[in-house]
Amino acid sequence: MSLLRSTRLALVALTVLAGLQPVVGREITHAMGVTDVPDHPQRIVVLTNEGTEALLAVGITPVGAVRSWLGSPWYEHIATQMGNVMVVGEESAVDLEAIAALQPDLIIGNKTRQEKIYDQLSAIAPTVMSERLRGDWKINMALYTDAAGVKDAGTAALATFDGRVKALAAEAGPLLKERISLARFMPSMTRMYYKDTFAGLILSEVGFARPAIQDQDAFADEIGKERIPDLDGDRLFYFVYETGDGAGDNQASDWLADPLWLNLPVVKAGKAFPVSDAIWNTAGGYIAANLMLDDIEANFGLASTR
Repeated sequence: MSLLRSTRLALVALTVLAGLQPVVGREITHAMGVTDVPDHPQRIVVLTNEGTEALLAVGITPVGAVRSWLGSPWYEHIATQMGNVMVVGEESAVDLEAIAALQPDLIIGNKTRQEKIYDQLSAIAPTVMSERLRGDWKINMALYTDAAGVKDAGTAALATFDGRVKALAAEAGPLLKERISLARFMPSMTRMYYKDTFAGLILSEVGFARPAIQDQDAFADEIGKERIPDLDGDRLFYFVYETGDGAGDNQASDWLADPLWLNLPVVKAGKAFPVSDAIWNTAGGYIAANLMLDDIEANFGLASTR
């Protein structure tokens, strides 16, 4: 960062701190320590996609948020809720000046993504960070809603989701024995997803079985075509990370036409299904989790638990 840019950012931050002066009422313990936050913050900036969904789920619209990994600039399933929310960069490249200009009274972020700029964010407004991403969206939502002053609403929303999971499991009954395989196609890359993922965690909570090779508390493996047989299961759900340049779709098309793929028993049985990358993986939050349950219910022909 240039000296001029650093100076401009410092001046903006000082202006915010001098003019906003939020009322500090509570201590929040989080991944970066303990932070004093306002009792009822009114201008929240959120720096993760799953954090955005956590706030929307309890009726809070942030003043600023990082853009969605897919969409222009928001995922299709949240776009109508985002109104005039200002884009403040991406999860891995936030715009500090844009954040400061919004005069937030609370910033919500994630240590994995923004640890290196925590001090700069904290100079703008009280900043609370979760520890990890992957399958931790429920833990993170509890933290975010607590920091936002709506702990009870967050707890209630999570309880509603857990109720859906329990009801879906009861509806599924013996179908839970089906081994669910997960694959993701990305530009020049294919991954086999395990249990420490957004979709993997939800499948585990419902109680679905996984193929033996995928039944592990890990994230994912990048695989070559020689490992296509490892993707077999009783049902296979695959999702494509396509940002608009065709690279993700090309990877998927290449693999889906491969003889090893076409000869997978699950494919030959007509049990390989494309699903939304945003919903099953990338968004990673409360709204997407509920939409994923919707997909499961529809795929298995189960009654809705909404």
